[in-house]
Amino acid sequence: MLLAKKLCVFYGASQVLFDFNLQIQEGSVMALLGRNGMGKTTAIKTICRMLPVGGGELFFKGRSLEALASHQVARLGVGLVPEGRRCFTNLSIDENLLAAARPGHWDFYKVCQLFPRLEERRHQSAATLSGGEQQMLAIARALMTNPELLVLDEATEGLAPLVRREIWAAIAALKRETGLAILVVDKSLKELATVADEATIVQRGSTVWSGAFSELSSELSDQYLGV
Repeated sequence: MLLAKKLCVFYGASQVLFDFNLQIQEGSVMALLGRNGMGKTTAIKTICRMLPVGGGELFFKGRSLEALASHQVARLGVGLVPEGRRCFTNLSIDENLLAAARPGHWDFYKVCQLFPRLEERRHQSAATLSGGEQQMLAIARALMTNPELLVLDEATEGLAPLVRREIWAAIAALKRETGLAILVVDKSLKELATVADEATIVQRGSTVWSGAFSELSSELSDQYLGV
């Protein structure tokens, strides 16, 4: 479904991705791993066409993304849950979801089955929600675009343990009940192990390991992910 091959990305004159490779199969869950500052969010921004491709290849469902704008990639079927949530704080839950809605399986009532709290607070502005509720809204908003690939960038970071469990339960339900492919960035290997099929590790802007999540050994984890 998604193929990034020898991807290079720059911020001005500074190169951030050097030799980034990523392959996501239809219906699978891919964990993108690495220490802070290694290029994970840069890779996601490039996939979603918020940053230009400086070299290499980037394809979604066999179509090159390099010349497309971010809204065109979204219409192709890539739904992003960005780091930091970025809800429209002056809009209600209803309005946040309506703003992103496209025809398909996911509608207001479907996303509220996944996150019942959103229906209870549907008329509240996003600014009045807790951090966990805003994260649920950010995921629901991405689902309202009816994507084929859902990209979650640090979707549980900074949340209370109870809310984290709700988010992980929702991701597990998406894997179990839909054919959605999911790319997830998170630091918790324990929770990722319950949902991820595959993993890719990025180190200093380059892919250094990729394989089945079950093959991610403690030695690899210590080498590339440990403090």
